[in-house]
Amino acid sequence: MSIDVLPEPGRSVVAVLPPVAGEGHWAGAPSAVAADGRIYLAYRLRRPVGEGRGYAIVVAVSADGERFETLTTITQDEMDTDSLERPALVRTPEGRWRLYLSCATRDTKHWRVEVLEADDPAAFDPRERRTVLPGDPKTGVKDPVILRKGGRWHLWACCHPLQDPGETDRMVSDYATSADGLDWTWHGTALTGRPGAWDSRGARITAVRFDGDRVLAYYDGRAGAEENYEERTGLAVGTDPAALTPVGAAPAASSPHRGGGLRYLDLVDLPGGRVRLYYEYTRADGAHELRTELR
Repeated sequence: MSIDVLPEPGRSVVAVLPPVAGEGHWAGAPSAVAADGRIYLAYRLRRPVGEGRGYAIVVAVSADGERFETLTTITQDEMDTDSLERPALVRTPEGRWRLYLSCATRDTKHWRVEVLEADDPAAFDPRERRTVLPGDPKTGVKDPVILRKGGRWHLWACCHPLQDPGETDRMVSDYATSADGLDWTWHGTALTGRPGAWDSRGARITAVRFDGDRVLAYYDGRAGAEENYEERTGLAVGTDPAALTPVGAAPAASSPHRGGGLRYLDLVDLPGGRVRLYYEYTRADGAHELRTELR
């Protein structure tokens, strides 16, 4: 199967509904891992701005990839954050589990990434968190995409400039590597939006696939600040994970509803060469639900 499979919402089913119907209520921002014949999924629950924003991260498990049983829920208060955004769920080569959490630093526009580690994905303890991507006074860091290849860890994170309070929604994707997945070395910006294009306001990598010397990234993009929260999915390619180029003049996938949001795409390779997709999808009522497709 080609590694550049694209979402087709008409083929999808709902994996997780938002707890409340209506605009500003979301279930999404998925990160999935296939292990031991099951699929483990971490996702974010969100309320409207002013009502709690990203209030919880859920870790769940499924035998079929569509119907999930909750293993644990981590709240914003437990992580001492104003909001939680996309998590990254990872299994280490030693068989342990890590949950990287995007945390909004209280009363600021700053973001940081903290990590929890456990022997079992039901046993993450927020009291044992560790900051791994602190950002800095000029940069918020969140929404990491993390994988292992060639004996080292690779990471792409969404970075927001904080110098101008009116421009903090702008975003680029920076690339880093690590020997252990905890201490990271940055290698610069891997992907940015294009002036005048549908992704001109920002480009946030959501999934990466390696195919020999080719690197393929899926990313969220938007043209302006008014499209914040309604990003659509694009493709970028390259031969260097630190230097990727957007493909095409239009989004590769979107929702037909509201602002067209189809974002935070993740892909899981399954036995037999099949692939399962997970993504956050905007509904007609303005809520976001978590959908999945099997290819």
